[in-house]
Amino acid sequence: MSLAFGTSGLRGLVSEMTPQTIAAWTNAFLVASPPPGQIFVGRDLRPSSAPIAEQVRSTARAAGLAVIDCGVLPTPALALAAEGASAIMVTGSHIPADRNGLKFYTPAGEITKEDEAALQAAHAGSRAPSPGAGTDEQRDALAAYAERYTRAFGPGALAGLRIGIYQHSSVARDLLREVIAALGAEAVPLARSDTFIPVDTEAVDPGTRSQLAAWCASHRLDAIVSTDGDADRPMVTDATGATLAGDVLGVLTARALGAESVVTPVSSNSMVSAGLFPRVVLTRIGSPFVIAGMTDLLAASPAARVVGFEANGGFLLGFAAATGNGHLAPLMTRDSLLPILAPLVAAHRAGETLAEAVAKLPARFTAADRLKGIPTSVSASLLDRLAATPDARTAVFAEAGQIAAVDTTDGLRLTFATGDIVHLRPSGNAPELRVYTEAGSPEAAQLLLARWLSRAAQELAP
Repeated sequence: MSLAFGTSGLRGLVSEMTPQTIAAWTNAFLVASPPPGQIFVGRDLRPSSAPIAEQVRSTARAAGLAVIDCGVLPTPALALAAEGASAIMVTGSHIPADRNGLKFYTPAGEITKEDEAALQAAHAGSRAPSPGAGTDEQRDALAAYAERYTRAFGPGALAGLRIGIYQHSSVARDLLREVIAALGAEAVPLARSDTFIPVDTEAVDPGTRSQLAAWCASHRLDAIVSTDGDADRPMVTDATGATLAGDVLGVLTARALGAESVVTPVSSNSMVSAGLFPRVVLTRIGSPFVIAGMTDLLAASPAARVVGFEANGGFLLGFAAATGNGHLAPLMTRDSLLPILAPLVAAHRAGETLAEAVAKLPARFTAADRLKGIPTSVSASLLDRLAATPDARTAVFAEAGQIAAVDTTDGLRLTFATGDIVHLRPSGNAPELRVYTEAGSPEAAQLLLARWLSRAAQELAP
């Protein structure tokens, strides 16, 4: 496979991310979106990220730019540090260590689909900026990111709680411990790893779920928190170790911040459209589409209280939000720390557990997983056939009952007369078929997921 853009950045096999390839894509970005004199660079903890980041920096220096090396840090921390400037984050997010990627930021923020098209055109034309003599300096961007949340929520916001920090190989593993402790909770570090672990917060595997429950019981924890590799997606459990779905965290966070308008992909839990917010806009999957929806709302009403989130939990803040101890400035990029902290703080202030806060929401439950090793072209061919051919669709999904609605906004999302939902789509980041399900109970959602993973595998079999 060659390097390609998915739902969030440029991705590919590490074996194909040669110095020449990285230099070519960096130069294309510098040409397509010329930085205003400086560029920030960060990276995650996978083994290939350090040499790739060095190639990015050397290429930018050769173009005459002042390079600000922020080292290992969360993607949202880099975005915060680079507001008004350009940035490149070296990360493959949650995908395995044999793959990596680049996330690009212009002075206006995370690149749009239009920016992406211009970047691809510059790359195809092998365009490069004029040479120059740039500089390189190191800068700590973590302190400002941590202070953003400790100042907003206050030193006693989580007092009395015991919160586990599933550290693994997340770039936020030390930051989470520091912030949780600064807010007054006892932070309990768990399972730090020197080997990169591709934690997918949207599809937590059964072994990890069992381990989370065991940790909660043995350490008497009120919650466990974690992130994916580059810390733009959250993972949160309740006191039993049960993980809260990312879109449920999004709903809780949006309500805690007093949001009026929510922009979220069509794959998100349908509770978001159940009257919890005055306005809901559904988009294709991927933060660029969420940002575009938020931008449109803000253009029409600049003072609107607009937020965005994805089913993976990444949260985007589009307004200056009151937090009970201060305010949070907007941050229009996918963030994990806010949807970790806001639900915990809101529940604690209300004298509730996380489970009790979730129980007050509409009773809709989701599950998600993926079939690995499925080329995008193969997945797309199946879904195109099912979308275009009602008879084929009816035959494949006959056991689920009558199809009440078909949504092809992103992949194939079917709502059945029972209220159950099955959503199939090719991954934008890897050769995988994503399967999402929704039902009236967690058990029913999991049963649907198992059934349709199996059936999808049958349909895709040679």
